[in-house]
Amino acid sequence: MISKFSMFIAFILSYQLLFGQGFNHDDLEKKLLKIIEGKKATVGVAMQHIEYGDTLTIHNSLHLPMQSVYKFPEAIAALQLVDKGELKLNQQVFVSKELVAKFSNSKLKERYPSESFSCSLEELIQFSVSNSDNLSCDVLFNLLGGPKKVNEMVKSWGYKDIKIAYTEIEMRQKISNQYKNYCKPSTMTLMLTDFYANKLLSKSSTDLLMRFMIESPTSSKRLKGLLPEGTIVAHKTGTGDSDKMIYALNDVGIITLPDGTHLSIAVFVKHSTESYEATEQIIAEIAKEIYNSFVEIK
Repeated sequence: MISKFSMFIAFILSYQLLFGQGFNHDDLEKKLLKIIEGKKATVGVAMQHIEYGDTLTIHNSLHLPMQSVYKFPEAIAALQLVDKGELKLNQQVFVSKELVAKFSNSKLKERYPSESFSCSLEELIQFSVSNSDNLSCDVLFNLLGGPKKVNEMVKSWGYKDIKIAYTEIEMRQKISNQYKNYCKPSTMTLMLTDFYANKLLSKSSTDLLMRFMIESPTSSKRLKGLLPEGTIVAHKTGTGDSDKMIYALNDVGIITLPDGTHLSIAVFVKHSTESYEATEQIIAEIAKEIYNSFVEIK
């Protein structure tokens, strides 16, 4: 016969699996709002504990400009075609001198310092995601059929409140175009969660893209900025700024907690007239509070 104590323990374990490990939603929300309070910026936040299902959002009704964050779903689109056998990671992709000439700052150009060149699809995805390389991104768009085609693919996965409309070149041509590549914070955390759970790609493609995001050298002062040294963060940044305003300064990603579970987090900041460093600090403080809310309760 099962004792009442055993039944109680089973209930507690079931509750923890269904509702998390003691996550205090209201307390965390207050801490995040305190970070944002008084800042000369618009900040949208979403988090989801991948294994437990806990969620929290701040200003989630906003459609916020993604900037280079959209290179994450673009990479998923490319890898889906690899999984289907329509593309191959080792296939060579030609990069024309006309396109090369439009990008003055490119890590891909540094690897291939020629007027035109060919490189592998895997390299394009790696440089686009890890280095946020704009040339690689637009070569991928050309290969995939353009932003409209990638947007159709993203919509077919079931995500709402996200739109991919313009290439890197087109965003550079007109500031208003930057706002038309947008996403709600919770849409991005849902995509990150589904991606990690192998719902969008094969295991091998998921592992490859995770590696590119973990190895990314772009801004360690955002999601990673205040986390304990050695914390594994697979992330994708996005930035758009001028002398007077930061149009967008973002970071989204998957954080591995000490217990081996994971958080998907998206922090989008727009119209910041804070300094660049102070704006990055907002993201770092938000990530720290979310991380601590799941670590301190152990």
